[in-house]
Amino acid sequence: MRVKSATSRLTRLDLNLLVVLRELLRERNVTRAAKRVGVTQPAASAALSRLRRYFDDDLLVRRGGKYELSALAFQLVDQVEAVCEGVERLIATGSGFEPANTRREFEIVMSDFVITVLGERLAGLVNAEAPGARLNVVLVREALAANIGHTIQVSDCVVSQPASRFRIPEMRSTPLFEDRWVCVVAQGNTRFGGPTADLDELTGATWVVPYHDDATFPSVVPVSRQFARLGVRPQVAVRVDSFHAVAYLVASTDRVALMQGRLAEACARYLPLRILECPRPLEPLDIRLWWHVRHEADPGHRWFRELVGRAARDDDAARAVTNGSGSWRAPAAHPPR
Repeated sequence: MRVKSATSRLTRLDLNLLVVLRELLRERNVTRAAKRVGVTQPAASAALSRLRRYFDDDLLVRRGGKYELSALAFQLVDQVEAVCEGVERLIATGSGFEPANTRREFEIVMSDFVITVLGERLAGLVNAEAPGARLNVVLVREALAANIGHTIQVSDCVVSQPASRFRIPEMRSTPLFEDRWVCVVAQGNTRFGGPTADLDELTGATWVVPYHDDATFPSVVPVSRQFARLGVRPQVAVRVDSFHAVAYLVASTDRVALMQGRLAEACARYLPLRILECPRPLEPLDIRLWWHVRHEADPGHRWFRELVGRAARDDDAARAVTNGSGSWRAPAAHPPR
């Protein structure tokens, strides 16, 4: 029996199915994959059936009411990402990139803290300059450092602080903005009297803490590292997997929390909060934009990176005008590294 060549096998595969396959492998859910591609759920199910026949494998295996990747699907994840990005670059070759006409999707991974700082301006800039583009914002969890290699390959950009596990040769980054840590209490909290929190006050207080795991304290989580610098082992009353939610869980209580300064200021505009200085210097927040080196020459990706940077600079400019001090300034134009 004659073995079919790779070219012959390629002609049997509708390349549009690769787009569906990429989203199925990412989402592990037919309905969500359909939304990402912009097709109906039955159409995505039909595509999955065709892919299963082609690869002679289930690809997505239902277990306990949800889908898991088969062994073959795990092998396909990185290959499909690379193939789809290669096809996208091929199609874009020689045609340049025109934001006003693009229908491209840009995926950016960031925390709700960063969304508070950049989200409005970034969405506005994309809407104004590339109204046909799709912006896919993925909320990052603090476990990002553990799988940053995979995340940076399947997403356009990640916004995060540097971490030791981020030192991957294929990654590039550029600074976006800086911030500082502050203590936050309710306006009616009488435990804290002055503009600066006292260490004894912090030690005796109960805390609202984001992304905190006592079993690994102090951990790689930014807030947990600050407790180590303060020399405080917090009495955790409320734990929440969100930075933005912290303010709501403090505002009507006698508890205290550490928050990023810009996020605290934003929340204090509409919640009864007091912002206090920390009694000891804490780790500064150096927020950077990260991407994979293979995006370097992509004009569309370069445009998107510059747009994110502009959103950060617009925030710094607005803060300087509002504060009247210029203490918050746009980051210097450092070369990516």
